[in-house]
Amino acid sequence: MQEVIRRGRMVVWGAVILLAMQAPTWGHEGGGDLPAAGTAAEMAVPEPAVPDGGTVAWMLVSIAFVLLMSCPGLALFYGGLVRRKNILSVMMQCVFLMGLMSVVWALVGYSLAFAPPLFEGFDIIGGFDHVALEGVSPYAGADGSVDAQAMNQIVVAFQGMFFIITPALICGAFAERMKFSTMAVFSVVWGLLIYCPIAHWVWSGTGWLSEFNEEANSAYAAGRDAGFYFPAIDFAGGLVVHISSGISALVCALLIGKRRGFPHEPMPPHNLTYTCIGTGLLWVGWFGFNGGSAGAASGSAVNAVLATHLAASAGVLGWSLVEWLRHGKASILGACSGAVAGLVCITPAAGSVHPVHGIVMGFAAGIVCCIFCSNVKNRFGYDDSLDVFGVHGVGGMLGALLTGVFASSVITGDVNSAGLIDGHPGQVVIQLVSVGAAVGFSAVGTLIIARVLDGIMGLRVSEEDEVVGLDISQHGEDGYIFQ
Repeated sequence: MQEVIRRGRMVVWGAVILLAMQAPTWGHEGGGDLPAAGTAAEMAVPEPAVPDGGTVAWMLVSIAFVLLMSCPGLALFYGGLVRRKNILSVMMQCVFLMGLMSVVWALVGYSLAFAPPLFEGFDIIGGFDHVALEGVSPYAGADGSVDAQAMNQIVVAFQGMFFIITPALICGAFAERMKFSTMAVFSVVWGLLIYCPIAHWVWSGTGWLSEFNEEANSAYAAGRDAGFYFPAIDFAGGLVVHISSGISALVCALLIGKRRGFPHEPMPPHNLTYTCIGTGLLWVGWFGFNGGSAGAASGSAVNAVLATHLAASAGVLGWSLVEWLRHGKASILGACSGAVAGLVCITPAAGSVHPVHGIVMGFAAGIVCCIFCSNVKNRFGYDDSLDVFGVHGVGGMLGALLTGVFASSVITGDVNSAGLIDGHPGQVVIQLVSVGAAVGFSAVGTLIIARVLDGIMGLRVSEEDEVVGLDISQHGEDGYIFQ
């Protein structure tokens, strides 16, 4: 009997050991892939990657800040500079473009700027991979959940704010005299055919001016032939936003002609209080414009915000100093214009220069832009109503070139992304090539678009409508109830 019990115990223990050895493969065909033991958390199905909460929060705030720049920022800044009979027309342009350009961006603009090129070897503009946000938003057939697509959607939203404000900037050049319908069509066509290609060149992973083009960048760093490739430094849009809009604004101003009575009749700003408030909103919004371009809540964002603030501050001083030396007094219009000039100039450099160099750049922009908006403009007699070219075009070009001087690898974290002060004089040449490309493409493209639209729709309102004012003639409204 004892022998039977002993043998029975052996059989039982053998069965237990056998079951224990097989336990890890229960319910898992093929076996051996699941862990043998662990906590419930370790055994759970992995969750989709969730973006860093701090970065998401900072980028959402930056998106809101940049949208704030278009309206009420730019709307008030421009609105105060025009005559009272045209204030609503300027504000309507800003508000309407917020709606129009956002929809165009989501449907096709983002794809043309950031999708892989449509034709291999012809990388001038992006293709149609992301039309209607295909592949960059959570939906049937797209990869990933809402969390997994969060950063892609942030890029779409953040870059979309730039797509809004760039054509809105151009409106300042033909303020008080362009048809609203033509302005709307021009903005869409210009955005798709001018803005999107330049954004693709500079910010996409395959662009010929892009420092994010890893394949070409590696070849360039190794001293091998990288083809037709110039890795320009444009942190937040000196080329893409300011040079493109500034040059296009000058072309539009020349094509549409001078305002009736310019320059013989006085056309002073009707409400500099609005302009001052708009300047403050633009200044604050620019922290999102430049700081958000870091793409994360990081040291680069902090440096960009500080450099941005100091450049704007120095721009105020530079412009005001020129006025003081000329007229013995400084104006609020000059101070506001100097702030914007400093902000424009630091935009391409905010993520690559020491904040003290931001002071140098902003101060230089205040002086140079002031001279262009007075001496040069008066010398050539063109009617750029709100000095878009003098501030954004000239300030953008100056900023892009000075980026090639002051960019530092200590700030960028990349020895190949540095300028003259870091022993890389070639970067100045690259910046010069990029400026030339943006200027030439914007000028020729805008000339063609404007000419075609002038033949089809007409660019300018009638003389009678211009005399009455665009508020009444284009929108049937008056900005001020009391006369």
